[in-house]
Amino acid sequence: MGQPQSPVRATTFHVDDDVYGICDGAFAEFASASVNKLAPKPVNLSFEEAATVPITGTTALQAVRNHGKVREGQSVLVIGAAGGVGSFAVQIAKASGAIVTGVCNTAQMDVVRSIGADNIVDYTREDFAESSVRYDVILDTAGNRKLSVLRRALAPSGTLVVVGGEGGKGKLLGGFGRGMLRAPILSAFTSQTIKGFVTKENAADLVVLKDLIEAGKVRPLIDKAFALADAPEATHYLREGKGRKGKIVITI
Repeated sequence: MGQPQSPVRATTFHVDDDVYGICDGAFAEFASASVNKLAPKPVNLSFEEAATVPITGTTALQAVRNHGKVREGQSVLVIGAAGGVGSFAVQIAKASGAIVTGVCNTAQMDVVRSIGADNIVDYTREDFAESSVRYDVILDTAGNRKLSVLRRALAPSGTLVVVGGEGGKGKLLGGFGRGMLRAPILSAFTSQTIKGFVTKENAADLVVLKDLIEAGKVRPLIDKAFALADAPEATHYLREGKGRKGKIVITI
């Protein structure tokens, strides 16, 4: 993928330029954004498609490149492969030359296969941690397995990256405690590298994602689109866990 380009500066943009990025606020017709969190929109995406990329795509990119340090030929396991971050992680790992296995449920298998996963584990039928297969890198975007369980599927010198703050039901710190607190402590006592991270929002990574998308190596998945007036319905849809792939979009 090469080195990230320099951050996009304000002088790059002109009136009527198509941009995408990260802004403050939600469910609004208008919003302000820092120029340091904007980049030119990928020309082959609609605005609805582009809206799904910045946060989840940046998180996946940093998980694969910065923290997993995925290299060509490595075996990578992506848990939650059909989700927002997971679907980007599958594709970015493939673009890095890795052999990618996606973990998902039966209904999501075709979707995960369509975005380039070399192998699929249907978690409703088998447990990857009980298999004899060991992975060089595991990216956990689902957040509901214990670190001790994940480590069983990790190569002796492999890297486990805990993405996001989900999981840990009933615990005060939830997934944040699992990834950001317990992981580095455990890493100090094993040859395996275990880490969590907080995404760093920036324009340079948006440019990297733009290049990958325009090259046909990455594409966003949209589960369902809702009109702005239907934002409460969209929120309910999300909370009920009805989505099966990628992201939910609210349009104006």
